Parts: sequence; C-alpha cells; structure tokens
Amino acid sequence: MRYLVVTPAFNAAGTIAELVRRIRAILPGTPALVIDDGSTDGTADLARAAGAEVIVHPANRGKGEALKTAFAEALRRGVDAVIQLDADLQHDPAFLPDFVARFEQDRTDIIIGTRDFNVGGMPWDRHLTNWLTSYAITKMGGVPVRDSQSGYRLISRRALQTVTAPSSNYDYESEYLILAGRAGMTIGEVPITTIYAGQKSSIRKWTDTKRFLRLVRKYWRSRP
Repeated sequence: MRYLVVTPAFNAAGTIAELVRRIRAILPGTPALVIDDGSTDGTADLARAAGAEVIVHPANRGKGEALKTAFAEALRRGVDAVIQLDADLQHDPAFLPDFVARFEQDRTDIIIGTRDFNVGGMPWDRHLTNWLTSYAITKMGGVPVRDSQSGYRLISRRALQTVTAPSSNYDYESEYLILAGRAGMTIGEVPITTIYAGQKSSIRKWTDTKRFLRLVRKYWRSRP
C-alpha cells in the first residue's frame, strides 16, 4: 500500500520542522508533503530542510484550498490513501501507524482521529462546539461522526476520486464529511490523544461559525 502524509501549513515556522522529522521517523519511506499556504515566516524552507516535499501557494487561500492541492497531488501520484494532520503538533505523528493498520484491515474510506474529550485540557467551549458540529454533520451526512473537528484523518483513494467539496476554508473539512456520507463512503475512527496546551486556535470563531451555519442551511433540509 502506498501512502502520502499531507500537512496544510500557514506560518508554522515554530513547529513544521519537528513535525516533518517525526513523520519521517515514524513512517520511513512514506513521503511527507507540506502545502505552504502563503506563509511569510519561512515555513516552506524549514519544511524542505527537514525532509518534506513542499508545494507553495504564493498567497494564502485557506485550509480547504491547501487540502484540495494536497489531494490532487495524491491522486496524481496514485497513492492508496492520504493521511492529513495539522502543522501545529496538536496531532501526534505517533498515531500514524494506527491509521495505516485500520485502513489495511478493512479499507475504511475515511478514518478520523477521534480525541478523548474527558482527558486533557481542551476548553469546555471547544468540546461543546465539537459535539454540536459532529451531531449536525452526522445528521446531514447520514453516517455517525464523533469528532468532526479533528483534522487528523486518513482518506482513501476511492473517497478522493468520489468526493468534491466546494468550500475553501475550515468549513471544507465539515463539508467533505457531509458529502462523503451522502456518497456512501464508510467513515470510521481511531482513538488519538487529546493534545491541547493553550495554543491559539487558527479558527476565527465568528467567521468560521458563520461559514458552518451556511453549510447547515445548505444541507439540512436535504439530509438523509
């Protein structure tokens, strides 16, 4: 089986090199691809120096657009699946083999790294937001999802070929799950550690909440 580990990154100079080094140590021989989404802090150079392949967006286009670039590259390479994780080290690369093992066991189309919200220091408002969005996405997609806000995911080639989500920002990941469920993709999970050390979220609370509410208006009435 061939895999590609992909990371969308925007101004991640403080963490990207360590992340890439850990990915390469844990899955040796598997390419690490960083999509530098218009960074101005040297993220791309640091990623390359650590051993990643890098595609650069000249200007910031949003996380969804960075993932679209990564997924298109994965299809071009003909890999069996991509594993995406964020650049801020809140996703521990130590769990990468768990995604691989689950996929090779049953070929689940999308595998989400599901956090244990009873452990760690995640603020209650993030926990509540994740519960509400996961409930809504489950209803709109027709497939159970417990941690819709986790950006730690494996996505099979079949899903990459089938699912096209138009959103461009953080709402892209939510819309992708809705459309994947409606397209008959199987969605599973692997448990991952909750890592939260008070880092400032890249999500813009009000802007991205409005985007999610637009998704609800778009898909709720036609839910399965």
